Amino acid sequence: MKLRRWTNGKASGLAATLASPNADRVVLNESSFRRMIVVERKRTERSHKPFLLMLLEMGTCAPPAKSGVALDQILSVLLQSTRETDITGWYAEHSIIGAMFTEVAIEEKNAIVSTMLTRISGALSAKLTLEQFNGIRISFHLFPEEWDQEVPQRRNGSAIYPDLDKRDQSRKFSCIVKRGMDLCGSLLALIVGSPLFVILALAIKLTSEGPVFYRQPRLGQYGVPFAFLKFRSMYDHNDSSTHKEYVRQLIAGVAEKKPANGNGGGVYKLTKDVRVTRVGAFLRRTSLDELPQFINVLKGDMSLVGPRPPIDYEVERYDLWHRPRLLEVKPGITGLWQVNGRNRIRFDEMVRLDLKYARTWSPWLDLKILLRTPKAMVEGAY
Repeated sequence: MKLRRWTNGKASGLAATLASPNADRVVLNESSFRRMIVVERKRTERSHKPFLLMLLEMGTCAPPAKSGVALDQILSVLLQSTRETDITGWYAEHSIIGAMFTEVAIEEKNAIVSTMLTRISGALSAKLTLEQFNGIRISFHLFPEEWDQEVPQRRNGSAIYPDLDKRDQSRKFSCIVKRGMDLCGSLLALIVGSPLFVILALAIKLTSEGPVFYRQPRLGQYGVPFAFLKFRSMYDHNDSSTHKEYVRQLIAGVAEKKPANGNGGGVYKLTKDVRVTRVGAFLRRTSLDELPQFINVLKGDMSLVGPRPPIDYEVERYDLWHRPRLLEVKPGITGLWQVNGRNRIRFDEMVRLDLKYARTWSPWLDLKILLRTPKAMVEGAY
């Protein structure tokens, strides 16, 4: 097996093609291979058939004078060790090369990883010097990932999402503007609203036992947990089983709308909840219970605009295509969903609006959503 000639250390054309006795094998360039990862990820979201990405990071596997020879040998080993149907290509040109194994059964993951490690390590150790071999790092990435609430799913650094890394790089300035808007907006809200904070705190404390603030574990961007703040609107030490069951029905698409004043056909949310206090009912109708979330924005856990942060037992019910709403942008107090129907629309439609926001986000869009929010608060509250 012989590589096509290299020009100035780089393969010419869209891919480097390797001759084989049976068929030509193609090593995709960085752009094409990363695009294939995104396509395969989206295909898995629909089919629920996992794929496994293997990456060989070369690091300092050879001196500059011999690096071309080492690359040829590594590529040769990779192509000999994988199937013709497996997709191979550069994850990072001339430093990280990868292979994708599609439609992998979850129960076979460990066996595949063990087999590939043994096969490739053995072949590489036979072709490379000890120094070159020790400079190679092999890693495996399964999609869909295992969402363990004990281990936050940090997307940044994951090889499965190269498109989001690229997009984040292109939005650096806009992200700085967004954070500036968050800081200024949350500080202004907390300063101007401080007298209201005192009044509401007294009303809550004088009418029911328990703390003024309700701290609930929520999942932020990349599934990182944080303490979500609200004014307490329920009696202390209540049972959440009713809400868990309604969330299950909501995500499954079988939940019924609940009647609510001023909302026409009702809302997809628990109403007439016996756990809610009289003051709490007023806070919910006016959305004043959410004022403490400006503290979350100030701390950086949330943004003024973004998807609502979910509860852990909500995420457990997510379908694969729901998960990107947790990955692509930071959660917010208001968002595209809130100003386009709020609780009057089904869960799947809410997720579609969150994903649309993630794709089209800009400081200008944030400003338009913020300006539409007061009207949405009045129309969408219950």
